[in-house]
Amino acid sequence: MSGQTAENTEQGVPERTTREKARILWAYARPHKGVLAVALVLGALGVAAELATPLVTKAVLDGLEMSASLRTPITILAVLLVAGSVVGLIQGIMLGTLAERIILAARTGIVRHLLGARVPEVTARPPGELVTRVTSDTLLIREATTSSVVNFVNGLIGLVGAIVLMAYLDVVLLGTTVAVLVLVGICVVVLMPRLSKAQQEAQEHVGKLGGRLEGVVRALRTVKSARAETRETSRISAHAEDSARAGIRAVKLENVSWTITGAGVNLAVMLLLGVGAWRVSTGAITVTTLVAFLLYVFQLMMPVMLLTMALTSLQSGLAAAARISDVEDMELEADDDGAVASRAQVTDRAGQVATGSAGASPPEPPALRLRDVTYRYQTADGVAPALNGVSISVPRRGHTAIVGPSGAGKTTIMSLLLRFLTPEDGRIELDGRPYAEWTTDEIRSRIAYVEQDTPIVPGTLRENLAYAAPDASDARVWAAVDALRLSARVATMPDGLDTEVTSAELSGGERQRVAVARALVAQPEILLLDEATAQLDGLTEAALAGAIREVAATGAVVTIAHRLSTVVDADQIVLLERGRVRAVGRHAELLEADELYRELVAALRLDASVGAPHDEAVAGEARDGEPASDVPVPATT
Repeated sequence: MSGQTAENTEQGVPERTTREKARILWAYARPHKGVLAVALVLGALGVAAELATPLVTKAVLDGLEMSASLRTPITILAVLLVAGSVVGLIQGIMLGTLAERIILAARTGIVRHLLGARVPEVTARPPGELVTRVTSDTLLIREATTSSVVNFVNGLIGLVGAIVLMAYLDVVLLGTTVAVLVLVGICVVVLMPRLSKAQQEAQEHVGKLGGRLEGVVRALRTVKSARAETRETSRISAHAEDSARAGIRAVKLENVSWTITGAGVNLAVMLLLGVGAWRVSTGAITVTTLVAFLLYVFQLMMPVMLLTMALTSLQSGLAAAARISDVEDMELEADDDGAVASRAQVTDRAGQVATGSAGASPPEPPALRLRDVTYRYQTADGVAPALNGVSISVPRRGHTAIVGPSGAGKTTIMSLLLRFLTPEDGRIELDGRPYAEWTTDEIRSRIAYVEQDTPIVPGTLRENLAYAAPDASDARVWAAVDALRLSARVATMPDGLDTEVTSAELSGGERQRVAVARALVAQPEILLLDEATAQLDGLTEAALAGAIREVAATGAVVTIAHRLSTVVDADQIVLLERGRVRAVGRHAELLEADELYRELVAALRLDASVGAPHDEAVAGEARDGEPASDVPVPATT
């Protein structure tokens, strides 16, 4: 089984047929079919000029034999030469330009689809492999949708035209030539499926190599500290070797097809010399006819080569199209059809309330609410859901902390609130309205999110800080910088906020502070923090606690943390266990009433007497970004 087949089987995706691959490939060329048609016409004109050359040459030779004037045939030869060169130049420029436009459309389309796809669809694949599909696979698409199409048509026209003119010169010699060509064609066609399979396997292994290498480079410090350089080199080299083996097999098959083609033409020439000499000796044809016929045989080499090139390039393009289509088959994030309609209904209801009788205003709904939400990462029977009937209410103002053991479902709740995931059962509400009545853009415009990995987006520090609010003023950016104690670090950068930054240039704590500052610059109504203090020192953690209190005074803050010192002053703490809400309350209440909460507190050696907000013991719990315990901190869900 090929690499592609194996991979598709693992992912539950059936192997695509050649017709499906061809349809995918044509989709890239279809928008440019007008330019492609002009290139084909130019190619046909160029082939026609080449086909006319042997006949004109025969006229020149006949003229020499009869001592006739050669001015006209020589002029025609010169015109054909110049016209063929000009047509070839124009066609080459058109095809090159078209090829680059197709690559541009393919790459931008894939990137747009990748960034618009649902989060689980993208994260299920290695990033390096996705990058390979955007870069190397699109190059194969370019050749298959431009040069291979034109080469195929040109080769076909040249082949058919030469055969027709050869039939005009001598049918017996044509029969000898066609017999050899049919034999050559059968051999080449038999090799094509094997060539396609080898090229497809080579591309699959290149994708796996890219995925592995990207992950290893990202974890380079871990690799080196574990002295795993040799092991990882061997693993990555194994993918390179597999790709090389498949590539060598493809090269061998390709060269075999070329050799068969060349040998077939040479065999035809040898047979034609023998048969032609016999025909001349019997007076059936003239010497000039034999010469013209041999010129057409030599010309056949180019059409046959073009057809072979087109078929091999097309096989590579079909393999690339199948890989790219796997990306384009990823499910995109989509809003419910009723979101806009329900928007109008809500607006009408709001107008009716505003113009209605002046009575007691209805109670303000919570900012966020989960109602009996169930979510399961796997659909197989018997797999326990990550969340099972979870109901949580997040007030419009205040700080809600979510705690619990590893695997309790904390990060799953964050993903559901951001609409990265969709509940299997139950519903989520924003401002009292179901998520189905909101577009994804509207939901995320109300929320700022600080994820656990705190990645740095390629670009300057200013671009990172203002990523969620590109139009933010310098004052807003600097306020966030000061709040997270980043001013001293910015001062050491060569270009200040305009310095290009990468994850490797910033420490874990600095990346975490940048991520939180990014959220503060956005001035969100709702702030989600997923383990935002894991790598902060005590002073910065205290500064973050102050920022959280400031946001919580006017909006909603939802925090996930295993360092309980960051949540003891929360307005409410939601304790999760095995995908269910075990208890809800303040720190002192849970400490007194819930055994699991007491165990979490004891595991982190947190002073059990801490029960009031803003207790000094909270700020002094950790130093240099380390938990105040030697007990390993569980990872988030």
